[in-house]
Parts: sequence; C-alpha cells; structure tokens
Amino acid sequence: MLGPVLGVDIAKKKFDAALLVNDKLKHKVFKNDQEGFGELSLWLKKQGIDHIHVCMEASSTYGDELATGLHDQGHVVSIVNPARIKGFAQSELLRTKNDRVDAALIARFCLAMHPEPWTPVPPGMRRLQALVRRIDALIVMKTQEMNRIDVTHEDIKSSVRDHIAYLDQEIESLKGQIASHIKDDPELKTKRDLLKSIPGIGEATIAAILAELHMFEKCDRVQKIVAFIGLAPRELVSGSSVRGKPRICKMGNSRIRKALFMPALVSIQYNPVIRAVYERLKKNGKNGKVIVCAVMRKLVHIIFGILKSGKPFDPNFRQNYA
Repeated sequence: MLGPVLGVDIAKKKFDAALLVNDKLKHKVFKNDQEGFGELSLWLKKQGIDHIHVCMEASSTYGDELATGLHDQGHVVSIVNPARIKGFAQSELLRTKNDRVDAALIARFCLAMHPEPWTPVPPGMRRLQALVRRIDALIVMKTQEMNRIDVTHEDIKSSVRDHIAYLDQEIESLKGQIASHIKDDPELKTKRDLLKSIPGIGEATIAAILAELHMFEKCDRVQKIVAFIGLAPRELVSGSSVRGKPRICKMGNSRIRKALFMPALVSIQYNPVIRAVYERLKKNGKNGKVIVCAVMRKLVHIIFGILKSGKPFDPNFRQNYA
C-alpha cells in the first residue's frame, strides 16, 4: 500500500480534504484562507504525517495559495486536469457527487495514478500572469458593454459609454505595467526580444506567452507543448463504421490557443515559414479551419525552437522550426 495521499476539493471559501492512509479515509473541511491552511498543517501533524502527496484539480485560482503553501512546506503537490478526475470517477462507476465524495475520489486517483509533481510559478511570472489575465477579463467586459450600447435604453447609454472609457483606461494602464515589468526583468526582457523577431507576433501575444513561460521551460519536446495547449489532432476512427473528422482535442491551455489565433492569421501574410505551410496545405485542398490550426501548431514549434536555442527567428533555417 502506497501513501499517504491527500485529496483536496477546492471551492472559493472552503476546501474538503480527504486523507487516505493504509486504506483508511479521514475527512475534514477547512476555510480557504491562511487560517485554514494553518489548521490543515496542524491536522496533518496530529495524524503523524510530515510528508505527503497532495492532489487537487486545476480550478481557476482558488487553489493557488494552498498549493504554493503546501509545496513550500516540502509536500509533493499535483494539480491535474479535472477531465482526468471525471474519467477516473466514470471508471469507478461513481454515481454520487458532492465535495466530500470528490475529495475522496481525488485521493484515490492520486494513489492509483501517481500524477506528476507541480512546481509553483516564480513570483515575477505570477505577477505577469495576473496582469495579463486581468486585461483579458477587462476586454471581455468591454465587449459586453459594446454589444449592449446599441440596444440599451437611451437614459443609460451615457453610463455605458463612461464604463467603456474607464475600461479602456484600465486596459492601457495594465499594458504599461506589463511593459515595465518585462523591461525590469532581465530574463523576460531577453525572451521578449527573441519573440519580437518572429513576424506576426505582437506585444499582446508576447505577454501572453511570457505569462505561461513555465510551460515552455519544463517541456523537453515541442509535442508536449502542442498537447498542453490543446492543438494536438484528435482522430475519431473505430472499426469499419466510425469515420469521424479529425479535430483538435482542445484539452489544454485555452489562453494560449486564443492568444495564437490572430497572430496565425497575420503570420500567413508576413512570415515566410508560415506562408509556405499555408500554401502547401491550400494546394492539398485543406479547409480554412484545418489550415489555421496547422499554422498555430507551426507557430508553437517556432516559439519553442527560438526560446530553447536563444537565437532570433531566421527564415533561412527552417529546419530549426520543424
């Protein structure tokens, strides 16, 4: 029997912890704040546990502080895709779902599957992530207000316009903070300059990539990056009757996929390496969606090659971006 393991089901204000030791399960609920984190540590010590493998789902930012604190205490922490937990529950034919059951399920998943350890993002990169994601949220708000302005009552149109102006001001302020943060960090500045050498990649895309830089640094093969982003092809073939159209799996980092979409379209016009990919696929009769996805994958290859080599983009050495 391996162990012990701790399954954690995270919510905004609390988290359920399921401790699995020698087939015995103990459950306790804690507040999702520093006080709750301290109570969890004391609870583990009362159980005679100094080192444990903790597993939780990737759920927005609710579990970031807890995961970082447990990692700093020397525990092994794994943060896994919720789809893996759902699949594991289906394999057990689990019919009940609540926080207590989910925590125990995550503990059993950890014990059976041994998910890989998670490493916290460095503080500088965490700040960049927060700034980039805040801009994304404000852009969504702005789009909602712009869609609303033409159909809203005349008496509140001025309020909507004022809100849009405020959002524009906040977005520009955050862009300035991002630029200053990257400029003040020697490593981020070096990588930004490398990414700027790629035709079709702009400042917003560079910031989004740098905010997820840990993903590029921890992977030794570009195929892992492609899969992590969710751009890997998904084949739908079974027996002689099922012949579905191949699609991208989309099980990955949607932020990077979204950030690469417009640069992919621009790169078709201005990046010679990408242009060659586009023309080859167009000649082979591929449709627009297939071509754009292939172009996005090619951009990932280029970005990965440049960041790993530390050399700027050079269209004369296309083999480096294969």
